[in-house]
Amino acid sequence: MSAGTNVKGRSRNERFVYQDDEAIEKPFNWSQLRRLFAYMKPYRKQLMPVIAMMIVGTLTRLSIPFLMMLVIDRIIDPVKGSGSKLELVLMGAAMLLLYGIQWAANTYRIKHTSIIGQKVIFDLRQHLFQHIQQLSFRFYDKRPAGSVLVRVTNDVNALQDLFTNGVVNLLMDCIQLVGIVIILLMLNVKLGLAIMITVPLMFIVSTSLRKRIRFAWQDVRMKQSRINAHLNESIQGMKVTQAFVQEKDNMNFFTGMNGINLKSWNKASALNQTFGPVIEVTAAIGTCILFWYGSTLVQSTAITVGLLVAFANYMGNFWEPINRLGQMYAQLLIAMASSERIFEFIDERPTVAEEEKAFPLPSIRGDVHFDNIVFEYEKGRPALKGISLQAKAGQSIALVGHTGSGKSTIINLLCRFYDPVQGKVRIDGTDIRDVTISSLRSQVGIVMQDTFIFAGSIRDNIRYGRLDATHEEIVAAAKAVNAHDFIMGLPDGYDTQVEERGNVLSMGQRQLLSFARALLADPKILILDEATASIDTETELKIQEALKTLLEGRTSFMIAHRLSTIRHADEIVVLDHGEIVEQGNHEALMSRRGVYYGLIEAQYRF
Repeated sequence: MSAGTNVKGRSRNERFVYQDDEAIEKPFNWSQLRRLFAYMKPYRKQLMPVIAMMIVGTLTRLSIPFLMMLVIDRIIDPVKGSGSKLELVLMGAAMLLLYGIQWAANTYRIKHTSIIGQKVIFDLRQHLFQHIQQLSFRFYDKRPAGSVLVRVTNDVNALQDLFTNGVVNLLMDCIQLVGIVIILLMLNVKLGLAIMITVPLMFIVSTSLRKRIRFAWQDVRMKQSRINAHLNESIQGMKVTQAFVQEKDNMNFFTGMNGINLKSWNKASALNQTFGPVIEVTAAIGTCILFWYGSTLVQSTAITVGLLVAFANYMGNFWEPINRLGQMYAQLLIAMASSERIFEFIDERPTVAEEEKAFPLPSIRGDVHFDNIVFEYEKGRPALKGISLQAKAGQSIALVGHTGSGKSTIINLLCRFYDPVQGKVRIDGTDIRDVTISSLRSQVGIVMQDTFIFAGSIRDNIRYGRLDATHEEIVAAAKAVNAHDFIMGLPDGYDTQVEERGNVLSMGQRQLLSFARALLADPKILILDEATASIDTETELKIQEALKTLLEGRTSFMIAHRLSTIRHADEIVVLDHGEIVEQGNHEALMSRRGVYYGLIEAQYRF
């Protein structure tokens, strides 16, 4: 079996054909360009002096060739020239002044456009990150973390050139082109029209390249997204890779993806470079026409030598912005490819959204009622089938059953990570869809099996659920779950720095920190999702003793495969394929000798 093929014979590359990569055939959307420029609106006042300096710099640049024409015709020309040395000095001084003004204006423009551009990029990245934090779990179910990461980093970074200099340069080049065309036609209409006859030909050729170049840069962004997704997966799964000695296969797969990305980039870059030769050839033809037809007009005294020199200078100034506009168009295509991907995320609406009339959930007692709940992750495949379940305030409810029976789904609905297809979830009689999400989740604490520890101090990780907690409250929460002793045994106690995911801590220690984090938030409803699965027996006994006090007065939902941990629950709910098959306390269920009894027996035999 080849390194790049899995057991089902499918290419591993198929894993990276995500839903978000299917937008490549979308037509060029100018409305997206307007959406991008909308991020510049807050900086309109700051742009005004930049535009003023840009206009000043452009006008001085257009004035210099005209001044050179006057110097040649009035002073240097041995036949018609009649100017004095003083006039020559004054003309020279005027040209130096114009160059100085042009330098100062350009320096101001470049500096401040860069500042404004970085502020726009900052705002765009802030907006994107703020938005993706509000998206529902369904959004992340379909996309790997690396694919999301590339939108916030690479795709936003790809817009930097557009905002830092592209927009102002585009305006400057357009003004310069219009000014040059007007000046050339004013100086001599026939010669002006003759040298610009090649411009339509250039636009016809370049237009045919636009669609191909846009698709090429979209393809580059897609390939880079796949690489980032694979990198994120590989780094997070590095222990598994090394444990199964799959470094070589992983490297071969990455080499393949990297090679595909290189080919994609080379193709887009090669198409990009076609603009330059097209413009150079057009400029060369225009220059030939200028000197052939221009020299004829000079010989016939229709124009002067100074005017021909001015035309040559204006021609150089004419093709320079044309070349920049070609590069700008390529830059715009790159920006469009990235903006399509950015706005695809921004336009994504949360599947779990607040109603317009949603109100803050008042302080709750903790009565929870699941009323005929039907839920499906995929249409036509229900995960819950008409679940009805009630928990009174202060009760402890244990959810047990085989993997896939619907335990975690019930918890996800209670936290409103998803909304049911049918039925209602009520807390104290209030439908949770009628209240604000933040007010709901602020009164529900959850401890998951896969504990996430953030990079930072132990103290910061514990108070993540309540940022205004005092040190004394943090210590009290840690003591309550028996985490204080191991924390004080660390080099800096509560100030000990831990890396992302808390890799320097044992799984049991990370789980204890998550307990302290949840309890510090003082929730009225506490969820324990396999919370003791990674804790050794001795630590578990300590936590069980602490929980007897900590759970008092709180409604709790516990998911556990280790059934010994939930035998004291007020109510045990046994689930199977999305349905409740048994319900009661430990003694009642054992006496029935049904599904729960079978689970207990099987676990003890194991």
